[in-house]
Amino acid sequence: MTTPAADGDSGAELPESLIPTLAGYTYTDPSVFALEQERIFEQMWFCAVRGADLPKPGDFRTVQVGRESVLVTRSRDGVLRAFLNICRHRGARLCTEETGSVKRNFQCPYHAWTYGLDGKLVAAPNLTSMPDIDRTEYGLKPVHLREWLGYAWLCLAQEPPSFADTVQADVVQRLGSLEAIDNYEVEDLELGRRITYDVKANWKLIIENFMECYHCATIHPELTEVLPEFADGYAAQFFVGHGAEFGEDVSGFTVDGSEGFDRLGGVESDQDRKYYAITVRPQVFINLVPDHVILHRMFPLSEDRTIVECDWLYSKDVVASGRDVSRSVELFHRVNQQDFDACERCQPAMSSRAYADGGVLVPSEHHIGEFHEWVQTTLAQTKDGER
Repeated sequence: MTTPAADGDSGAELPESLIPTLAGYTYTDPSVFALEQERIFEQMWFCAVRGADLPKPGDFRTVQVGRESVLVTRSRDGVLRAFLNICRHRGARLCTEETGSVKRNFQCPYHAWTYGLDGKLVAAPNLTSMPDIDRTEYGLKPVHLREWLGYAWLCLAQEPPSFADTVQADVVQRLGSLEAIDNYEVEDLELGRRITYDVKANWKLIIENFMECYHCATIHPELTEVLPEFADGYAAQFFVGHGAEFGEDVSGFTVDGSEGFDRLGGVESDQDRKYYAITVRPQVFINLVPDHVILHRMFPLSEDRTIVECDWLYSKDVVASGRDVSRSVELFHRVNQQDFDACERCQPAMSSRAYADGGVLVPSEHHIGEFHEWVQTTLAQTKDGER
């Protein structure tokens, strides 16, 4: 007697309650990840650096965007600028440190080609004997940069997509209007805490997890105490304009439900005592509560590794006063740990024959199917946007 082989059941017809996920190989195949780097992360707006992290001219940070290292710096005129972190001479990496500050220029450690904070070539050994070199033409390659919500958003595409039709459209689709997020005055908030997570999982698993709350009652006991409707599997970002309400006995968005801080200045009464979650494709999560904002930036490094930087942002008064933010930080830090542990448990199974054809989504997860369709459609497009 033989038993059925565990090779998947791609020919089976699903009941109406279930819809399929992406196939397992899309989370493990390096060639799929390379295509995602090329057609998603290198073509779309990518939230890279918090502007306040680079307060002075010469301050810089290098970030990985798709397959490129990008140098973000504040120039002498106070403007943030971004360049490919590559010397134009022989291709050496210009800045080898992740963060730092230079006084006047960036100098390549290989042959000492030197660039101003505006990217222009300003010096090189024997440069005066090469009068035909255009110092702007042979300057650093610029990268499109747009500041919004206090962050520098980068785009490597030659012609970036409309910021309003992509980044801001994801916010409008969730909240109903840009004014709804303007009320939180995110660009004026200050960093209260930053935690960096090294997640051994594909970036899509992290997004899928954030988009649903079917798992909340199972792995988020602290969160469901504060937001009771999450215990029923409700997805916070599924219904336009709807925020998950705090429990009746909950005073603030803290690990024990205790009181937080004063409501942010622009937050309206109908936003009070509510939590809103927003996915901004391809790599940002924005979490809004009355007294602070939590913003995640994902940096996908490989098909099975993603760095996530999570910022807790508070009013200037709260940060300046030195008030203890640990109870509000601890709540979402635990949520992050619980979520990322779950994603890491899923990642090894993506290469299992049991997941060769993928899994399934129950009704409260069906909206994840739209994300899967977006990924597939985007990967099917060429750089010129043609099929």
